[in-house]
Amino acid sequence: MSEGLHDYEYAVIRAVPRVERGECINIGVLLYCRQNAHLEARTHLDQARLLALDPVADVAGVRRALSGIEAVCAGGPAAGPAAGDSPGQRFRWLTAPRSAVVQPGPVHTGLTADPEAELRRLFEQLVL
Repeated sequence: MSEGLHDYEYAVIRAVPRVERGECINIGVLLYCRQNAHLEARTHLDQARLLALDPVADVAGVRRALSGIEAVCAGGPAAGPAAGDSPGQRFRWLTAPRSAVVQPGPVHTGLTADPEAELRRLFEQLVL
């Protein structure tokens, strides 16, 4: 590995309002960098896009799920039972496959010197 670069893992967070149809929109990105124990999520729900897929989608429920993801990333008491877990354990829990309206995509890897800048780049490229 090049000096100054750290490996990281990331996953896109998707809203799948009608799981049986499989249609989704990207609503966030999770990024975990083991070397500096960095775990963070950036989220943005485009309500109009979500409602275009399902006019009766539970917008408030999706927003609650996103808030929960951000709380687990931040750790501390707001993370609930995951509060005592390491950032890596929390990332693995958040990226575990699930059949729900809010789902993680596959985990991908990369190298970066600045995890926060990389998260911002991925968020702008994949979500906005």
